[in-house]
Amino acid sequence: MVDSSPDTPHSVRGQGHLFMAFFRIGIFGFGGGPSMIPLVHQEVVKRYAWMDDEAFADVLAIGNTLPGPIATKMAGYIGYRVGGAFGAINAVVAVTVPLVIAMIGLLGIYALFGDQRWVHGMGLGVVPVVMVMMAQLTWDFFAKSRAGMGLIATLAMGVVAGVLILVLGVHPGLVIGGILIAALLRPDPQRRKSDLQKNEESAP
Repeated sequence: MVDSSPDTPHSVRGQGHLFMAFFRIGIFGFGGGPSMIPLVHQEVVKRYAWMDDEAFADVLAIGNTLPGPIATKMAGYIGYRVGGAFGAINAVVAVTVPLVIAMIGLLGIYALFGDQRWVHGMGLGVVPVVMVMMAQLTWDFFAKSRAGMGLIATLAMGVVAGVLILVLGVHPGLVIGGILIAALLRPDPQRRKSDLQKNEESAP
């Protein structure tokens, strides 16, 4: 049974917040794909604090390794994390269904007024705003990475990733997947040190 108290994510109010968060993401995510990520970050991390920057980065990284639109994958997982199975459905519906309805309506308008200059200017006018939002999110991730790995390691990994993706044309999901696999296979120095200490203590 879903809790009906107003302060829990599973409540009607919590589900309403979840729906409105991803509704705003879908409506204002012009261009889709990467342009929606700053909006997801704004709603999920800054507005509602459903997760911190580190958890958000993990969700983004895993999502990019899987096929399909990033917005619906993040909506499904975050919705489930916040509001259970119904929350996942709620978030995915909020980020997709209004857009489908809006697209049908806008295409009808475009068929009537497609030759007007203001119609072409609508999309172009949003591009600088999306650019600023992407820059802000990039800076936030850079600061987080620098604090965790240091400046040199952050810049080195950024250069390598840039060469692989932009120059060699490697899919970002493969790059992220390779990093995740390397991190899983990398030996933990602290664990190794602990094992050595245990072996020394147990030695006669």
